[in-house]
Amino acid sequence: MAARNYQSIGEVLVSLKTEFPDITISKIRFLEAEGLIAPERTTSGYRKFFETDVEKLRSILKMQRDEYLPLKVIKDRILKAEAEGTSDGPGEPVEDSDELADAPTGLQMSIEEMSSATGVEKEQILELESFAIICSHGPEAAKYYDGDDYVVLSVAKEFLKYGIQPRHLRMYKNFEEREASLFESVVLPMMRQKNPDARKAATDSLHDLARLSKKFKQALLRIYLHEYLSG
Repeated sequence: MAARNYQSIGEVLVSLKTEFPDITISKIRFLEAEGLIAPERTTSGYRKFFETDVEKLRSILKMQRDEYLPLKVIKDRILKAEAEGTSDGPGEPVEDSDELADAPTGLQMSIEEMSSATGVEKEQILELESFAIICSHGPEAAKYYDGDDYVVLSVAKEFLKYGIQPRHLRMYKNFEEREASLFESVVLPMMRQKNPDARKAATDSLHDLARLSKKFKQALLRIYLHEYLSG
């Protein structure tokens, strides 16, 4: 009998579990349902993962874990790489992995779908929502989470790994609300003008303020943690 040159979904799970501890069969199926992977099927309907399928799945998981990229961005990158005929495109890093990925527009996920996509447990999602870190949308019978929630959850997941609880993350929410209010007071006079140049100046100012805020917080944090870093 010829040796089988593909893996089952269970075998793929085992082979990737060490590198990606949060991977589940449900997540692999979710990525397939979203059109990011397309394994062949046996005559009995079982999935067949060839080496190229596994490598593609590994690239997708790396982009989610290391770059916090939403699925829409990952899918677009994969399609672009395939159109250009490159094999390493999906795994290429962004220019600055510290930059926050843009939230995908039009994304609407149930709590089950969001949990599967991000690896954050449903109970943790609900707890984060209770502290207003994320916010569900729509009527109670059809609540969903959007692209902004996806990006926030992807980052929050990394905090949760260190034992930092959702209640601790509330301080970031409180600070950013005050910071946003401060920035609004700076650019509001420009935003009120009907001149397109003034509105562009307001947008540019907000981007610059956000950049300065990031650098300032990093500098202050380094000062406060100096004794630990040099000890």
